[in-house]
Amino acid sequence: MRPEDPERSGPGFCGYVDVGALELYCERHGDGHPLVLLHGAFGTIESCFADLVPALARNFEVIAVELQGHGRTRDIGRPLAYQDMAADLAVLLEALRIPRAYVAGYSMGGAVALQLALDRPELVGRLVCFGGASFAPGGIYPQYTAALETFDPHQLDGSRWHEAYRRVAPDPDAWTSLVVKVNELDRSGTPSWPRARLEALQAPTLLINGDSDIVRPEHAVQMFRLLGGGVPGDPAGMRQAQLALLPGTSHEGILDRVEWLSSMITPFLMPPPSQ
Repeated sequence: MRPEDPERSGPGFCGYVDVGALELYCERHGDGHPLVLLHGAFGTIESCFADLVPALARNFEVIAVELQGHGRTRDIGRPLAYQDMAADLAVLLEALRIPRAYVAGYSMGGAVALQLALDRPELVGRLVCFGGASFAPGGIYPQYTAALETFDPHQLDGSRWHEAYRRVAPDPDAWTSLVVKVNELDRSGTPSWPRARLEALQAPTLLINGDSDIVRPEHAVQMFRLLGGGVPGDPAGMRQAQLALLPGTSHEGILDRVEWLSSMITPFLMPPPSQ
């Protein structure tokens, strides 16, 4: 789809958008302020957001995107990098003629969303990162980091993520290549942003982590404070950053907390006029 095809870019559109480096697959559901929704590593729109998309589409125009090499979006000859995936999204918004959007992402998608808000602040009105929101590799539990070093490119074969990929991918045999690229991205030490960049972030941000997520709760609180949160709200006034730790919730389990997620994301993205 090209920018000059406005009829194909409105609500209900499902298809590809040429962003220069590749063609991103996206779907548009609902009506309201545009909300870009980004899946996690290995995910597809369906495997991550089958129930969350319709819940959010009651109040927003949800633009669900499948990132490089994921789902219906073909891979290209470049590594997975947050900067590149964020740049793809910037071109996507331009192609869809959306000057400013809310952006929400799960896991890897949350890191891409944060990268977009840092690199192109004029494009992101409000930001939601859920499932493993972090700003430095040290925030992740050591056992997860250690698992990256004993990596088996076939360890996810036959998993729910693999089956969801096979159902929609234009080249199902590219799965192992995707798994290798995600491992390389994780082992590169990213995401990692200087504290000063987070402190200067303009977009109001909601962080949502499970209390048994891949990121330590202490790290989530640290990130929350860097974004301006963690002060007493009555005397100091409420800050733009918000934090939620979901009880009894793991990294993958957060995707099943659809009612909790929608009940937190929706009011955060629809604040009173004074905010």
